[in-house]
Amino acid sequence: MTTNAQPNSQPNSQPNTQAPRVRKRRATPAADTPRPAAHTRTRSARLLAALFLAPTIVGIVVFTVVPIVGSVVLSLFHWNVIDDPSFAGAANYREVFSDSTVLVSFRNTLLFMVLAVALQLLIALALALAVNGRMPMWLRSVFRSAFFFPLVLSAASISVVMKYLFNQDFGVVNWLLGLVGIAPVPWLTSEHGAMAAVILVYVWQQFGFSFLLFVGGLNNIPKEIHEAASLDGATGLRKHLNVTLPLLSPTLLVASVVGIINALQVFEQPYVLTNGGPGDSTRTVVMVVYETAFEQLRFGPASAVGVLLFVLIMAVTALQFRLSRRFVHYQ
Repeated sequence: MTTNAQPNSQPNSQPNTQAPRVRKRRATPAADTPRPAAHTRTRSARLLAALFLAPTIVGIVVFTVVPIVGSVVLSLFHWNVIDDPSFAGAANYREVFSDSTVLVSFRNTLLFMVLAVALQLLIALALALAVNGRMPMWLRSVFRSAFFFPLVLSAASISVVMKYLFNQDFGVVNWLLGLVGIAPVPWLTSEHGAMAAVILVYVWQQFGFSFLLFVGGLNNIPKEIHEAASLDGATGLRKHLNVTLPLLSPTLLVASVVGIINALQVFEQPYVLTNGGPGDSTRTVVMVVYETAFEQLRFGPASAVGVLLFVLIMAVTALQFRLSRRFVHYQ
């Protein structure tokens, strides 16, 4: 007799076959979802920033971008204001490169830039170091105001006054030189004298800006660094060369960039003092642009010269920033 053994399908303990209850959590908004009030404040802040930036942006576009583009376009045309413009292509640029007066003006401008900017930075740095030394605060403020004052004056009016001061016959400069036994110098009637007079007048008016930059840069140098250098034995010129100048190199970069850009665009001083003479010894690029455009009514070649000057300024500025990677040290 066989019996079918049935497996024990019911164990002693019954397993819990019910699914675990999942506790439902209330849906909450995402943490990064901006609230309506915060979103409104953000939009208001952006709109306010755009309103504040709009005048500057419009000014840059109207007075910088549009003239540059217009000069580039105009340099490709012949136009004398009276007749309709006619397309010239690269003819204006070929004329510019073959004009000896233009080439001389570029040479004079580069020479002026090197001498004027070097003298300007040297005088401004020396005066800044002197003013930043042991000096009462009230006297320091007097010197700052006095050195910056020529910069707010008109370059044309200063040049008119300086033209009388540098006169060979009755100028005060030659009178002062005569007191120490120096013969009268033909400042405005000789090639080297005229360039020297233009440089001196320009530097006298412009060095105040670099002076203020250097004063601000010197005040940002921690005194502890100079004290540590003094403890190591660095004094006088050695301390300035090894400590002050490396720490002041960012300020030197800004002053040199601004100084070179301004020097390449010099116009008032040579135009009023010498009118580009004697000969073409003090004729600058901007003077050539002015004379070609407004005296000869040849706006195409004048625009071509202006475009070349713009390219020169951009190239020199790019070279300065390229060299700054090696010579400029930031704290």
